[in-house]
Amino acid sequence: MTVTAFAPETEERFALARQVADAVLFEGYVLYPYRASSAKNRLRWQFGVLVPPAWGADCEEHDFQHTECLMEPRKGATLSVEVRFLHARRRTVQRACPDGGYETVAELRLDDRVLVPWDEGGEERVELVVPVDELLGDGVTHPFRRPAREDTEPVLDAAGRVVGRLVRRSEEISGTLRLSARELDGPYRTMRLTAVVENSSDWTPPQGRAADRDAALPHSLVATHLLMALSAGSFLSMTDPPEWAKGAAAACRNLHTWPVLAGEAGRADLLLSSPIILEDHPAIAPESPGALYDATEIDEILALRTAALTDEEKREARGTDERAAAVIDLADSMPAEVLERLHGAVRSLREVTGSGPAAGFPDEHGVQRPDTPWWDPASEAGFDPERDGVLVDGRPVSKGSRVVLRPGRRHTDAQDLFLHGRTATVEAVLHDVDGVVHLAVTVEGDPGADIRREQGRFLYFQPDEISPAEDDA
Repeated sequence: MTVTAFAPETEERFALARQVADAVLFEGYVLYPYRASSAKNRLRWQFGVLVPPAWGADCEEHDFQHTECLMEPRKGATLSVEVRFLHARRRTVQRACPDGGYETVAELRLDDRVLVPWDEGGEERVELVVPVDELLGDGVTHPFRRPAREDTEPVLDAAGRVVGRLVRRSEEISGTLRLSARELDGPYRTMRLTAVVENSSDWTPPQGRAADRDAALPHSLVATHLLMALSAGSFLSMTDPPEWAKGAAAACRNLHTWPVLAGEAGRADLLLSSPIILEDHPAIAPESPGALYDATEIDEILALRTAALTDEEKREARGTDERAAAVIDLADSMPAEVLERLHGAVRSLREVTGSGPAAGFPDEHGVQRPDTPWWDPASEAGFDPERDGVLVDGRPVSKGSRVVLRPGRRHTDAQDLFLHGRTATVEAVLHDVDGVVHLAVTVEGDPGADIRREQGRFLYFQPDEISPAEDDA
């Protein structure tokens, strides 16, 4: 028997996954510089938009999402599903008239903000809990509907007087969630779960406006995605399935969405099907101070740019949307130590072990490499460009050695070909982080050689691009 309320333990698991799901829900909701007048904020919502079928037939957007994934439910398990999306609310701005009425205006200027027309997004959820056994065969179909609404909010000036109002209207939207499962042949009890979310609205475009996306958005499910949890059992990773399940995973069809494991790392009982491709167990960076909505920028640059907006630009951003106002306030109030944390974080360092050039053994040129990993500042102690040497044709080459340049062997730089056969003096033997040796040289007869030495500006060649000069001691 299906129900539409989650158990407390399921709600707790979903709460953790919603931190990432919220980032999907509000991806690109309002972009820097957070003003409605900005060109990038005039074409709204790019991900997970399920449009009415009558309009989707004439455009490249879709009226459904189709998710297929593999799961291993235990006996008596239930599946909890949450469909999440935004319901567009069209906001108009009205000014109070002396006769007590209101007139619609293009903007309403207040001391702290400038209010303009805007499409807000209200979060909607559809929740369903169903025993896994009921999904076999024809499965379960769950229609849902959100009615049209209109509400008003008074606008007050600094003195508390009513100077206008905001009128918000949302159109009726309807959809359908379809769930089904099929047992697969194999060494373990595995099922292929299918979850389809459809926009079932009967809205049709007005005559002559067949290509008007702006008219279709209020009737669309925006930023649609799914959260699914098993009460007992686990999902299989679709990105990295076990060897025995790779064929079954490859046979799954995922259209306009992609399922990944969600929640705590190491657990597999929660899944997020997202219109944005993610990796398993995605997480919000702990350094991130809050939602900035603009994934094309890193938080540090976005915070600095936002703080640098003019006062007038900030007033317009605050009047555009409550979430934009929160971003402005966040950038203005961010402490220096929080901003410093946004500069970057290293999460994937691992020490290199074993044999080879990175572990204390000579490389192909006979150069001894230190045991300390290259990212450790202590590794610098293992190098000395003034004294390091390298074997070339069985002869040691180091600072002060005279060599003959043979750049024709590598052809890395057309300008270097002019130096073929010229004699040069080695100024330093250098190593890069990949263990490659580079010789810094000055060409004999170069009138600017002394200046190059003072400035440390040399030409660089690798050992197989030079040969020791015959008269070099």
